[in-house]
Amino acid sequence: MRIRNFLRNTAVLLLLLINTTLFAQNLGQLDQITVYGSSLEGNLSKDNPERNALVYLPPGYNADSAKHYPVIYLLHGYTDTERNWFGLDRQHFVNVPDAVDAGWQAGAKEMIIVMPNAYTRFKGSMYSNSVTTGDWESYIAKDLVANIDANYRTIPERASRGLAGHSMGGYGTIRIGMKYPDVFSALYAMSPCCMGANMTPSIEQFTNALATENEEQLSQADFGTSAMLASAAVWSPNPDNPPFYIDLPYKEGELQTDVVARWVANAPLVMMHQYIPQLKSFEDVLIDAGDRDVGIAATVLEMDAILNSYGVKHRSEIYEGDHVSGIHERITSHLMPMFSDVLVSQ
Repeated sequence: MRIRNFLRNTAVLLLLLINTTLFAQNLGQLDQITVYGSSLEGNLSKDNPERNALVYLPPGYNADSAKHYPVIYLLHGYTDTERNWFGLDRQHFVNVPDAVDAGWQAGAKEMIIVMPNAYTRFKGSMYSNSVTTGDWESYIAKDLVANIDANYRTIPERASRGLAGHSMGGYGTIRIGMKYPDVFSALYAMSPCCMGANMTPSIEQFTNALATENEEQLSQADFGTSAMLASAAVWSPNPDNPPFYIDLPYKEGELQTDVVARWVANAPLVMMHQYIPQLKSFEDVLIDAGDRDVGIAATVLEMDAILNSYGVKHRSEIYEGDHVSGIHERITSHLMPMFSDVLVSQ
């Protein structure tokens, strides 16, 4: 009997230790919500306009019901999800709650962190405006912000909102930031993709995309093929061209210069020349990339040069790393201190 009780008690202790390890509490509180987007209604892809989002509340949120907080809106990358970034579905290159907790422990101010789900039929929205995928610019800057302000104790002012993102999310940060400087006061683009313009794309880039004809092929397409189709969905939509409602830069072997022009017009390095006053209005702009993320690092340097030529206050950095290395640590060491310094707190 004593041996049986000892074994039982030992098993209970082991289970408690395992549970404590697996379910250790973060400093903040994580809310899983849905946010309806009127801006996404009627999209030809038939993606649900009611989107999931994750909200990470600071440690003091429930302790003082009178206190309000600044908000960082954080945008994930292509083929990714908010659940991956928050460690809910699988091991990932970043865990937002852990990285943010480390930022708070290092002295950053308490802020609310919000990440929406932008995974679409085409595996990513590019945070752009298209009849095919919906108006993701307005969804982020209007629908999402309005919902968070209505349901959480935010400081509902531009000076207390920041926008950041990685890869496709970095692209979205620059794009949405330029168009909505009245909503956000600071930007941090991490390894932003899709910055430069390609005036003469080769047909080889689109071979597989051109051969994709149905939903099954779309869902099974590799990363490069999916990215070409997603780019067409947001930058060259065609409501008269089912089943995907897109135009690609090549048709029947011929380069479609009008489609290429539409893609070029959506490249931030082209767009930004028309948004210099808006970019000058931000309290801080930070762009960075790893040195082994060669193509993206080159466009970060080019953006840095353009901003310098116009006298736009900003910071840029090329650090040692690839497209995803160091992102977790940079949330702690760069994102949290930056927004802690510039966003107005109560």
